[in-house]
Amino acid sequence: MNSAVPLQVVVIGGGIAGLAAAHRVHQIDDSAQITVIERDGRLGGKLALAEVGGVQVDTGAEAVLNLRPEAVELARASGLEDSLVYPATTAANVWSRGVVQPMPRTMMGVPHDLRAIRGVISTKGVARAAMEARMPPMLLEPGDDLSVGALIEDRFGKEVVDRLVEPLLGGVYAGHARELSVRATVPQLAMALDGSSTLTQIASRAMSRPAGDVPIFAGLRGGMGEMPGAVAQASGARVLLNTTVEELARHGDGWQVRLSSDQAPLHADAVIIATQARPAASLLTAVAPRAAHELDRIEYASMAVLTLAFPTRDLPQIVGSGFLTPPVEGRQVKAATFSFNKWQWVKEAGQAQGLSIMRASIGRFREEHLLNATDEELLQRALSDLADAVGISVRPTAWHMQRWIDGLPQYAVGHVERVASIRREVAALPGIAVCGAAYDGVGIAACVASGTTAATKVLGELSGGADSKS
Repeated sequence: MNSAVPLQVVVIGGGIAGLAAAHRVHQIDDSAQITVIERDGRLGGKLALAEVGGVQVDTGAEAVLNLRPEAVELARASGLEDSLVYPATTAANVWSRGVVQPMPRTMMGVPHDLRAIRGVISTKGVARAAMEARMPPMLLEPGDDLSVGALIEDRFGKEVVDRLVEPLLGGVYAGHARELSVRATVPQLAMALDGSSTLTQIASRAMSRPAGDVPIFAGLRGGMGEMPGAVAQASGARVLLNTTVEELARHGDGWQVRLSSDQAPLHADAVIIATQARPAASLLTAVAPRAAHELDRIEYASMAVLTLAFPTRDLPQIVGSGFLTPPVEGRQVKAATFSFNKWQWVKEAGQAQGLSIMRASIGRFREEHLLNATDEELLQRALSDLADAVGISVRPTAWHMQRWIDGLPQYAVGHVERVASIRREVAALPGIAVCGAAYDGVGIAACVASGTTAATKVLGELSGGADSKS
């Protein structure tokens, strides 16, 4: 797509979804003039880096789902092919019933082999879970939704939810299984509920498929936080940091983007809103009030990620990539990542300093009060849990606290229909699209896909629906 007058495209939000949108615009029309506006002083959103003990590490998302192509393909297209790495181990654990033990293979907590869940689940809990295989097949009518926790508790019992489903969903969404939508968070399970199979049969089929040689996850040497800058550079976009958009207004055939600073308003043929839900709602209130109302109802969880650098010589033997903690354990640390085991590049970088790097995550939805503690208080709570879990008895040589306030959107029951209604109204606005973690997935790959789709949509509208080059 090339025209005598270059298209003016404004992307509001410099997280990975917005940057993916900018990159896609550049792919479709390399003459387009793209401006990315970010209210913070850096790009990347939940992709961030810090130096801890002389080692650069991620303080936000540290892996992408490699089984989805979008994020890895974007990394390659942005010049990061040689930096792609894969975990040295993905052997995860769960801290359940007072013991850190291997996490059973399940379909997001839905068990298919009851032998594998013994120990994590009590004998009584296993007996209750076994009843599911004798229940009638499950049917979820089109358009219906319910929480993951309600579904699985009804079929397998409370303990399976508390000790398998909760830690897994909490690790992804920092939310609660009994509030999260099955259609939004485990769509493959929801689609399989066609009245022909029990959940045990559905999980068994899913777990029996050959995994192949493709790694489930991928990362970047030096951290996923390297990705935003590379994508921004590859997009050719102009970047405005520390800048807030106050208002969108229709202007001729396009849009006027009014800024909070003393800068002049920007004209845009297309605007892609890649912010969190509430800022997006504020921007859409005047032009798409129903969409704004639905966006404003999406709630967020806050959490803290604590990165710790311990002297290697002082650590006990620690195996696996980390552990998840069920809320019923009453612990502060909901997840820990043994980065020095999981990533070879982190291990090597730490070895040069005589250090082993790991991470601990604190905070779930509606637990914001925990984050009112000081950094030192949170550190002490994390160290207490790590001592009980894996026997760490020393303070770290260096540490870093990253608080992610309103970091993860909560996909409540009805989320899929909510997103559909938002998109229906936004679709009526020429040259406007929305994208980001609030809609179709919180992972990096899902956010990249969201941004790419938004860019393709708005440029397709401007070109009259003509096919665009990939």
